Amino acid sequence: MTDQELTALIKKVSQEYFGKPFIHQACFNSRLKTTGGRFHLKDRHIDINPKIYQQFGYETLVGVIKHELCHYHLYNDGLPAQHRDRTFKILLQQVGGLRYSPIESQVKKRTYHIYECTNCHHIYRRVKKINTRRYVCGKCRGKLKYVKDEILG
Repeated sequence: MTDQELTALIKKVSQEYFGKPFIHQACFNSRLKTTGGRFHLKDRHIDINPKIYQQFGYETLVGVIKHELCHYHLYNDGLPAQHRDRTFKILLQQVGGLRYSPIESQVKKRTYHIYECTNCHHIYRRVKKINTRRYVCGKCRGKLKYVKDEILG
């Protein structure tokens, strides 16, 4: 699907579900990572994450378009258009748009380096590696030894 086809689809959905025209532009934006789409207040264009169409299909794409069009039409009418506003929630429910993006956030896994004191057996969990020849246990001043890496999400 091209940007022109996306704009045409948004115009069709806007007229069908809202009864109002969409007169601005829409495009796919691959830089969006966890959001389904974005409505820009400045020039009133809409960005859509291409993963929505590729991974979840046409129906989900229409749901995200309805969500962004709720922002668009409420903002153009001078009404509150944020997610927390009652008018937004009511309009979104009326047209059947998606409340949340189906894309799960990809939280980076963090690697921890595990060290143990050879004297008192106290465990240290560090993000950065440390020089075991230079640093000692903070409790008993014993030698530290590297145990393993641990990946936590």
